[in-house]
Amino acid sequence: MFRLLIAAVLLAAGLPAAAAELVMFEAAGCPYCARWNREIAPIYPKTAEGRRAPLRRVDIAAARPADLVAIVNVVYTPTFVLVEDGQEIGRIVGYSGDEFFWSHLADLFARLDRAKRPRPAPGAAPAN
Repeated sequence: MFRLLIAAVLLAAGLPAAAAELVMFEAAGCPYCARWNREIAPIYPKTAEGRRAPLRRVDIAAARPADLVAIVNVVYTPTFVLVEDGQEIGRIVGYSGDEFFWSHLADLFARLDRAKRPRPAPGAAPAN
């Protein structure tokens, strides 16, 4: 029994996480990144959004991690990309304040929720 448990844990460790993550592309010396770090970074992990999509930081000047190569055209910093199952859901380009960030992030989560809704079978009657 113990061997089966160990095998299951090892197999699961090799699987990609299915959870969403918020990828922050940032750059050293970026004043907007620094502002986000002061205003949002300390509280983000404590929010419902932060628990649903933990923050992952990526240096825009470094080689792109293999699991993020499909995210293209990231030019400005910061750029926040909501990703689930390796697919980009949407992005926020720039940071001009907390209201801007939270509002746009809510829009991204709404888009994610719409994408996760089951689609009716062809020819099925619409749900009421």
